[in-house]
Amino acid sequence: MKLPALAVRIGSLAAMLICACGIVVAEEPGYEPLSAFPRSPLSIQGDKARHDFTVWVADTPSRRGQGLMFVKSLPPATGMLFVFAEPQGVSMWMKNTLIPLDMLFVAANGQVIHIAANAEPESLATISSMGLVTGVIELAGGEAKRLGIHTGDRIIHPAFSKDP
Repeated sequence: MKLPALAVRIGSLAAMLICACGIVVAEEPGYEPLSAFPRSPLSIQGDKARHDFTVWVADTPSRRGQGLMFVKSLPPATGMLFVFAEPQGVSMWMKNTLIPLDMLFVAANGQVIHIAANAEPESLATISSMGLVTGVIELAGGEAKRLGIHTGDRIIHPAFSKDP
């Protein structure tokens, strides 16, 4: 490779990294920038505490397919909410996901029914909801344990009904 071509390639690689709100994402051709996803407040109410987050909302098939792929860091109190129109069994994987994540599978009434903690980065193993859900919340790996989030906790967000 010629020196000028190498310099252009290094410059392109550097330009692919962006930093917004403490999150580092590698821009990937064919994927929507995370900054274009809607954002929304979300709370998790446990027996002893309430935890507030700001989440990106994956509300279309392409956004749900992309999720947090290529994200290199995820600050505390942030995450992603995957929203489904109807209750369904959901399987997730970690393809192109560079950081460990906690996945909280949420029933239509807002109850956390299953937590998959510290999902392995870039793994193709499927992670099942273990029941019918209308949402999945992804947090930085270890956040659920650190905050004391458990199955049975309640998600407060317009995507979930208030009925038990």
